[in-house]
Amino acid sequence: MYSIAALYHFTRFDDPAAIKPPLLALCQAQGVTGTLLLAREGVNGTIAGPRDGILAVIAHLRALPGCETLEWKEATSTVPPFNRMKVKIKREIVTMNQPDVDPMTGTGHYVTPEDWNDLIGSDDVAVIDTRNDYEVAIGTFDGAVDPQTKSFGDFPAWWEANKEKFHNKKIAMFCTGGIRCEKSTNYLLGQGVNDVYHLKGGILKYLEEVPQEQSTWQGDCFVFDARVSVGHGLREGPHELCHGCRQPILPEDKNRPEYETGVSCHKCYDQTTDWDKDRFRERQKQLRLSAERGDPQEG
Repeated sequence: MYSIAALYHFTRFDDPAAIKPPLLALCQAQGVTGTLLLAREGVNGTIAGPRDGILAVIAHLRALPGCETLEWKEATSTVPPFNRMKVKIKREIVTMNQPDVDPMTGTGHYVTPEDWNDLIGSDDVAVIDTRNDYEVAIGTFDGAVDPQTKSFGDFPAWWEANKEKFHNKKIAMFCTGGIRCEKSTNYLLGQGVNDVYHLKGGILKYLEEVPQEQSTWQGDCFVFDARVSVGHGLREGPHELCHGCRQPILPEDKNRPEYETGVSCHKCYDQTTDWDKDRFRERQKQLRLSAERGDPQEG
């Protein structure tokens, strides 16, 4: 059984590059895989491995400046969620391209999963899903607004174009684990919106804590690891990943004529050229040959 830790923490790192080597070395020594992003604004990522190894990495992160209160969400998987460990230096730990946005100066009001249903059930509350369109497509909360953004960096432009629709409304926002809401609620506060709320711990915490019979969540939640999606109780969902477009598909979608393993699915078949598909076929061939040799796969 593999332990999975999803985590993020906003703090000030003067030199993220200096943090990388010992962090990567520890992860590798502990058999931990996944991806951690480091930036001047903090750390973000998902890692997996033996639970003792995960705890060692969490302890190391909490010893970094300003990270004493770092929280993490735990899940398990029977298959390895990642194939290797990556620690990357980024400009932002979640990209919004808004230099004035700083969650450390303030965010929306945190709402616990147990109080979320009451909040979003109010007529004066607009519920906004801050995730990307392909994530929203497989699951969201009843009545939530889908901005249909391709990436999180598109959210500010969407808000500017649609903000009048939410006049005199309280805004309740949610995302997978909470990090995008840290930035989006800070952004709205900077735009003069005062009544802003967000789901503490994100969808994952809600699905973990709220019983299915009391839930207003519909569908599954996309996750950025080999599980692809999870449902209530964080049980692994039915989705697989199309390696042509990296979007979630259902097992029955593999029976559609547009599907070709590692190349395309019905969502992306018309979005790529024949040259792209030939490239993907060659990539798939190399992955197959590598697997037959027993080489470690790249994640």
